[in-house]
Formats: sequence, C-alpha cells, structure tokens
Amino acid sequence: MNYIVDALMAVSFTVATMAGLILFFFLPSGLKQGGSQEVLGIAKQGWIQVHNWSGIILIVFVLTHLTLHWRWIALLTKNIFKKNKL
Repeated sequence: MNYIVDALMAVSFTVATMAGLILFFFLPSGLKQGGSQEVLGIAKQGWIQVHNWSGIILIVFVLTHLTLHWRWIALLTKNIFKKNKL
C-alpha cells in the first residue's frame, strides 16, 4: 500500500509541476499571442484544469501518506522532545 501511495504521489507531483511550468513559461496570463493559446494541442484552460486537479490529487496522497506513517511521526516527535529534556 505504501509503495502505491508513494508512486501515485510522485506521478501527481510530476504532472502538477509540468502543467505549472507550461502555464508559467508558455501560456502566461495577460498575453494573447494571436489565435488560441495551446501547447501540445491542449488549450490554456485545459492546462489549468490538469494543474488544479493533479494538485488536489497530490494533497490527497500526501494526507494518505502522513496517515500511513502517523505512528512513526508521533514516536519520532516524542523521542526528539524526550532527548531535549535531558
């Protein structure tokens, strides 16, 4: 389960990042460069949707990842504060 969550988290991160970079560098806001704005045959609004949904999916997988590792996080945090009291 952990491997699948991590792999899907990496995929959604990559998709969100690539869509964000395409929007930032190739389809900047405020510029109409004649005709429709498209990259790889996808209009700007399509890239915005890809970016937004992959970001939402990434958040879901990050929360799932944290839930799967919550016991480890809690124990590590407890040990860190316990060592600082000595």
